[in-house]
Amino acid sequence: MPKKGGKKQKRYLRISGLRQRWIINTIMPVFVLLVLIVTLFSAGVASYYYSGMQRGLEIRVQDAADSFNSYFMNSYTEYYQMAVYYTDSFDDKDRIELQFISPSGRIQASSYGLTVGTSPRTTDITDAVSTGEKAVFQGKDPATGESILSVAYPLMFNERVVGVMRLVTALRTVDRQVMLAVLAVFLIAAACMAMVVISNLLFINRVVEPVAVVSDAAKRISGGGYGIQIENRYTDELAGLVDNINDMSLKIGQNEKMKTEFISSVSHELRTPLTAINGWGETILADPSNEPEQMKKGIRIILREARRLSTMVEELLEFSKMEDGRFTLRVEPDVDLQSEFEDAIFTYRELFRQEGIELEYDTDDEELPPISADPERLKQVFCNVLDNAAKHGGSGKRIAASVTMENAYEVVRVRDFGPGIPEAELPFVKQKFYKGSSKARGSGIGLAVCDEIVTLHNGKFDIANAEGGGSVVTIRLPMGN
Repeated sequence: MPKKGGKKQKRYLRISGLRQRWIINTIMPVFVLLVLIVTLFSAGVASYYYSGMQRGLEIRVQDAADSFNSYFMNSYTEYYQMAVYYTDSFDDKDRIELQFISPSGRIQASSYGLTVGTSPRTTDITDAVSTGEKAVFQGKDPATGESILSVAYPLMFNERVVGVMRLVTALRTVDRQVMLAVLAVFLIAAACMAMVVISNLLFINRVVEPVAVVSDAAKRISGGGYGIQIENRYTDELAGLVDNINDMSLKIGQNEKMKTEFISSVSHELRTPLTAINGWGETILADPSNEPEQMKKGIRIILREARRLSTMVEELLEFSKMEDGRFTLRVEPDVDLQSEFEDAIFTYRELFRQEGIELEYDTDDEELPPISADPERLKQVFCNVLDNAAKHGGSGKRIAASVTMENAYEVVRVRDFGPGIPEAELPFVKQKFYKGSSKARGSGIGLAVCDEIVTLHNGKFDIANAEGGGSVVTIRLPMGN
């Protein structure tokens, strides 16, 4: 139980890692982009509100100061009277405070009377007095600690600064408006981020789930659970992945089954001829009469079983070469295909006659041109096909063989008149180890070797059921090869 739990925990960590990489690579860039957008928007909104208010104060104080400088700076008494009048009649005293300040920095008149006689101690006043130009201050009021915006404009008499006109406004309202705008943008960005996170989590979960299922299936396959199938509930690329895993699992299962059957079959096939050879060898040695007929019969059986044993060993060797890529051809430029096939016919005709099977051979009168091929490999194919026809179709007591020229191919056909091959087994007869429902003796790799040889010659090796019963093997080899 602990071991099983450990595997589940490892799988969970792996899936979490996939989610983590997805978040870092997909969601984090979106998050950074949204933070940048909110920051820039907030800075833009604040700049818009504060600069707009500053421009408004600057225009207003400059117009009022220019008017004051032009008409009311004839004497100090007139200046003071008009300053008091201006502050008393100021319209926006509920939002903005109008102040007249002396060069020393003390308030002489104010629309908010409680500040008269105090010193604001802000830089805009000292800058306006020292430079004779408009000055701006934005920050905390030294006296109250409140956030303010003020614009100071010098009042000139005889080209000297005799006072400062100053407009001051609290930034509470503007700060609130900026905060509301920033909050609105933040909420929108948060909603967008939530949508991105939710949609990505839904997507990554749809990816992680099949990956976990496929990973679990792959582990089970690697652990020996061949042939298992995954339920395919997907419609995109994941469906293709699941189909490929299922196909791989099915094929591995089939191959493992065929290998198991192959080992069992080969063990049986090797044991049978060895038993016959040992038995007849002991019989001949132990027979005191040494009758010639009995000895000939035993020797024929021994030779036949030895030949069958040799054939099986050769097939196993060829299969081994096919598996590790050592299966090659020794091509000769001018090979007489008809002559090679006739040699195989001659070799098997007498053997088949002894078994009661008639081997018919038909050929065109036209002489076939030579081709580039490996004669030994072709003879191996022909012998295997003829032997296979007798083994599986010998019950028909007849085999028909022919060699013809069709278009750009030289075609060899071998037909038996036995029971034929079940239709369901036809697609698999050339596969390694496959024997199907046949009870005939053999390793199940002979046809696979033949197919490989013909393919290496750029030819075609086909097996089908013939009209009227039996099966037919067709070998097509290109003449221009």
